[in-house]
Amino acid sequence: MSVELLSTILPMMLRGLQVTLQVAVVGILLGFVLGAVSGYALQSSTSIAKGIASVYIWIIRGTPIVVQALYVYFVVPAIISLAVGDTFVLDSTVAGIIVITLNAGAFISAIVKGALEGVDEGQREAGAALGLSHRQILFRVVIPPAFKAMIPGLFNQFIISVKDTALLSIISVNEITRQTQNYVARTFNTIPAYTICALVYLVLLSVLMILQKYVERKTAK
Repeated sequence: MSVELLSTILPMMLRGLQVTLQVAVVGILLGFVLGAVSGYALQSSTSIAKGIASVYIWIIRGTPIVVQALYVYFVVPAIISLAVGDTFVLDSTVAGIIVITLNAGAFISAIVKGALEGVDEGQREAGAALGLSHRQILFRVVIPPAFKAMIPGLFNQFIISVKDTALLSIISVNEITRQTQNYVARTFNTIPAYTICALVYLVLLSVLMILQKYVERKTAK
C-alpha cells in the first residue's frame, strides 16, 4: 500500500468512523428508550400496550434492515410529501439513526422484558409490605437489579448496531463502508481499499468486544 493511498483513504475512514459511532451511539440510546417502553409493555397486563409492542417487534424482526432503510429513506418522505402537499426530504444520517433505533429497540425490548421478569417476586412483595407504591417498587426495587442484568445484553446490541451501520451505505449514509465505496468509485483501488475497510471494522469491533468482556466481569461481581 502506497503512502499516497493511505494519506487519502485514512482521513476518509476517520470521517466514516465518526459517522458510524454517531449513528450507533444515538441509535442505541434512543433504542434503549424505545425498547424499555416496549419491554415493559410486553410484560404488562394492558392488552393494548402489549399488542402495539408485539406488532412493532414483529414488523422489525420480520423485515430485513436493508428494506427498512430504503423504506424510511424513500417511502416515508414520499408519504409525508403527499400528506403535507410539499416536498419533504429526510437526511440520510437521520434516516440511518431511525433504522438503528427501531432495530435496537426491538431487540432491547426482549432484554428488558426478561430482566424485569427475572427480578425475584419476593422483592416486589417485600416492597409492597413496606407500604411502597407501585411506582416506588418499580424504580427502587425492580429497576436497579434488572438494569444490572441488562448491561451485557445492551452492550452486545451496541456491537450489533455498529455492524448494522454498514448496511446503511445503501441509503448513502457516509459511514465507513460508504466512504470506502466512494474511494473505490474514484480510484478503482478495490483490493487495498476494502482490505483497509475490513481492518478498520476488525479493530473497532475487537476493542468493543474487549470492553464488553470487561463490563461483564464488573457487573458479574
